[in-house]
Amino acid sequence: MRPLRPQVRTLRGISGALLATLAVIASLVTAAAPAQADTTVCEPFGTTTIQGRYVVQNNRWGTSATQCVTATDTGFRVSQADGSVPTDGAPKSYPSVFNGCHYTTCSPGTELPARLDTVSEAPSSISYGYVGDAVYNASYDIWLDPTPRTDGVNRTEIMIWFNRVGPIQPIGSRVGTASVGGRSWEVWTGSNGANDVLSFVAPSAITDWSFDVMDFVRATVARGLAEDDWYLTSVQAGFEPWQNGTGLTVKSFSSTVETGGTPGGPDPGPGVACEVTYGTNVWQGGFTADVTVGNNGTAAVDDWRLAFTLPSGQRITNAWNATVTPSAGTVTATGMGHNARIAPGGSATFGFQGTYGGAFTEPDGFSLNGTPCTTA
Repeated sequence: MRPLRPQVRTLRGISGALLATLAVIASLVTAAAPAQADTTVCEPFGTTTIQGRYVVQNNRWGTSATQCVTATDTGFRVSQADGSVPTDGAPKSYPSVFNGCHYTTCSPGTELPARLDTVSEAPSSISYGYVGDAVYNASYDIWLDPTPRTDGVNRTEIMIWFNRVGPIQPIGSRVGTASVGGRSWEVWTGSNGANDVLSFVAPSAITDWSFDVMDFVRATVARGLAEDDWYLTSVQAGFEPWQNGTGLTVKSFSSTVETGGTPGGPDPGPGVACEVTYGTNVWQGGFTADVTVGNNGTAAVDDWRLAFTLPSGQRITNAWNATVTPSAGTVTATGMGHNARIAPGGSATFGFQGTYGGAFTEPDGFSLNGTPCTTA
């Protein structure tokens, strides 16, 4: 629904006091206009966009029962998930959010597909909300292919099972355990007939985690299921439900890809074109940060996104002049309508307030739209 846009029409003979009263009423009506409502998608393969850069997809393909997802500002929730399928077969759907390209749909401004040997890191952060009356997994999917394809099925699928509820298992068979990203995982390998699948299964549920996607990609290359000259095409997070699933939630999701290497050779380091000034005001348990992003390059930076990792124990409570998501771990600040472009030699400034535990420290690495920045 469009917000009301009240207008005060000046009429001859109306007193100044009455005009002032009408103006106050108009401002109150405007302030009371509702925020943009969450978007619900029930079409089997329907999609919508969040944060101006990720795609939420309903992706119901294994059942004719109704399934709906409701996109929020930072993620989505499964608002209706009817029916069930046998637990010894495929799930009924994969409601999810993604960065990259999936079956001809690409997320806005994505850096993907990207050749693996040009990617220095791919920081991501995820926060899940689980339910107890369903059979499902919480699955984080990473797709790889020998070509930079933006349609169809890729050659290799990496699945990270953050949670497993019920008598279900990954495709193939268990082949051992591995340590990736500082965590231990069960490792499963197999094929679904269209692509190879390498699954990493958490021994117990993980609800929140910030990590580097490339840790899992490199582990996959080491197992011979991909090559360095292949492409990372999409990064996805969601659920595979077999029974029910209403209430499953991706509370927040972020994914960035930092490139700049030379294909087939060592990364010589990209020319630095940005500089970040990070000023703080710190008190016991809390702080504010004022951040200035300078464009030292010769071309304008449109729809700027500044990625950095908050030190452990820090959490953002509110921000201004930028959207900063998620609230902890690897975060991305995205410019707003009035400051989304940084002209050559210009800068954009934003800030946020947060809390912290232990000793306070500042982030030590920033990247602007995938390009590492210097700090002033």
